[in-house]
Amino acid sequence: MDPEGIRTLISNGEDLNIEFKGEEKEALNDPALVDAVVCLSNRSSTESGWLLIGVEDDGRITGAKPRHHGGKIDVYQIQALIANRTRPSVSCRVELVDVGEEQVMLIEVPPSRVPTSTTDGRYHRRKVGGKGKPECVPMDFSDMLGLQSQRCSQDYSSLPVEGATWDDLDPLEFERFRRIIRESRGKGDVALSSLSDIELAKAIGAIEADRDVKSIKVLGLLLFGKEDSLSRLVPSHEVAFQVISDTRIQVNEFFRWPLIRLMEELSSRFRVRNREEELMVNIFRIGIPDYSEQAFREGLANALIHRDYSKMGAVYLQWYDDRIEISNPGGFPEGVRLDNLLSTPPRPRNPCLADAFKRAGIVERTGRGIDTIFYEQLRNGRPAPSYDRSSATDVVLALPGGKSNLNFVRLIVEQNHSGNPLNLDDLLLLNHLYLERRTTTAEASDVLQQSEWKARSVLERLVEGGFIETRDGKARQYHLSASTYGRLGKRAAYVRTRGFEPIQQEHMVLQFVEKHGSISRSDVMELCHLDGPGAYRLLKKLKDGRQLNPTKARGKAVRYERTRI
Repeated sequence: MDPEGIRTLISNGEDLNIEFKGEEKEALNDPALVDAVVCLSNRSSTESGWLLIGVEDDGRITGAKPRHHGGKIDVYQIQALIANRTRPSVSCRVELVDVGEEQVMLIEVPPSRVPTSTTDGRYHRRKVGGKGKPECVPMDFSDMLGLQSQRCSQDYSSLPVEGATWDDLDPLEFERFRRIIRESRGKGDVALSSLSDIELAKAIGAIEADRDVKSIKVLGLLLFGKEDSLSRLVPSHEVAFQVISDTRIQVNEFFRWPLIRLMEELSSRFRVRNREEELMVNIFRIGIPDYSEQAFREGLANALIHRDYSKMGAVYLQWYDDRIEISNPGGFPEGVRLDNLLSTPPRPRNPCLADAFKRAGIVERTGRGIDTIFYEQLRNGRPAPSYDRSSATDVVLALPGGKSNLNFVRLIVEQNHSGNPLNLDDLLLLNHLYLERRTTTAEASDVLQQSEWKARSVLERLVEGGFIETRDGKARQYHLSASTYGRLGKRAAYVRTRGFEPIQQEHMVLQFVEKHGSISRSDVMELCHLDGPGAYRLLKKLKDGRQLNPTKARGKAVRYERTRI
C-alpha cells in the first residue's frame, strides 16, 4: 500500500475493519499486538481487517517504534510472531510504509472461518460498543457459533438442543407442514407428506433418532416446537410485526411461534393490508398490488432462514406508509455483498433450515429467491428493492411502495403476451435507463452485477428488440428508444435524452458567435454538452465549411469568429 492509501484509511477513522495502535508513549508489546490481531480476525465481517501501528486514536501519525533486537522493524519476524502465537495460525501480511517522516506498520488480517484465539486461550472479538465506537470484547460461546454460522462453517439449525424432548414438539405443526406441501402445487417434496411425524422429522434432519429419539435439533423446534418450548429452549427466536405511520406505531406485536405458522400468519396479515388497482391491457384485466405477495414471502422467508439464531434479537417486519422493511439479526454470509447479491451462488446461513423450507415448497428450490424479489418489484412498476441499509450485524430489505408506473407495467404485459417476455436482466436495465436516461456498458455491468461481456449482450438484445438505441461518442452510450418513451407516455423525454442533432449544434454555435463575437472550444463543450474531441470536430467542420475562422491573441486560447466575406 502506498502513503496515499494509508492516509485514506486513516481519514476514514477506526471502524470494525480498521484499528489504530499508537506508540507515541511506548512500543506496543507482543501480547497486545497478538490480541489486536485476534480481535480483528474474529470480527463480524468477511473483509480483511487493517491494524495500523504508529497511528494514534485521533489519527495522528507518530510512527512505529523499533522492536526486539537490532533497533529496526523486521516484518517477517512480526508475521512469524503472529502465526506462532495464534490458534489456528493467522497468516498476516505485514509491511512498512513511509508516510511523511514517519513509518507506519500495516498489518492485513484476513477473516477466519473459525474462532481464533491466542496460544494461551484468549478469545476476543471486535464489535461496535455502546458509544458507537469499535472495541475489543471477550468472545463467548454464542459469539463463536455466530461467527462459524456467518462463515458457513457451522449450521446452527442442525445443533442438538440440551433438555429438549419429543414432547416439546406440536403434532399440529407436523400436519401443517404436510398441508403446505400438498398446497405447494408440486413445488414441495410430496414424498414427505405421507410420512409419520417421527419419520418426517428424521427425513428433514430435525431430530437425531434410531428406534428412539435421541435428541431434538434447533431445526425441529423452529419448525414444530410448541410456543412455550420455543421461548424456553430457543430464546433468540422472535418475530415482530409493526405498522408505522409517520412516527406512530399503530400495531406492535411479537411472536415466538414455529416458523411455518408464522409464515401463514404474516402472509394473512399482508393480504389484508395489501391493496390492488386494476389496469386494462387490450382485453386483459391486470391486478397491480401495492406489493407483490411473492416478493414479500421470499423476503420474509429469507429473513427467517438466514438470521443468526445464536444472537438475541427479533426479525422485524415493519409496514410503513411508503415501504415494507424486513430485517434480521446477522450480516450477510461470507462472500455475499451488496455488489454481488444478484450473481453470487446461494450461501444459506442455516442450510438445514433452508432445505426444509425448499422441501415444503415455501421458497424457490433453486435458491434464487433474491431474483424473484427483484423481478416482482420491477414487474409491478415499483422501484427495485434495496438492501442499502444492511450492515455487518443486520440485513435490511426495503420493498418500496408508492404509485405504480402503470405504463411500465403495460409495456411488460404487452411484451409477455407477444411471446418474447422480458427477463430480470432486461427489466433491471430498462428500469435503470428510465431513471438515469443513459448508461454505458460498464455502468450496465454494475447494475446487473455481471461481467461487461454479459452486460453488452443484454444491451444489444434490447437494441435488437427496439427498446433502446445507441449513441456513439467517447464511449458508446445507450438510452431508451423513441418508441419505448412513447409507450411509457414520455415522448418529450426522448428529445431531452437523445440530445441535440449535429445540425442543431452548428446553429447553436453560430448563434453564440453572432451574440458574443467569438467562441472557444470550452464554450462549445458547455453549450452543446460535448466532450473535448467532440467540440474540436464540430469547430473543425465549421472552419472547413468557411463559416468560422480561428484567431489567437498572444498568450490566449484559440477562439473562433465568423468568417468575413
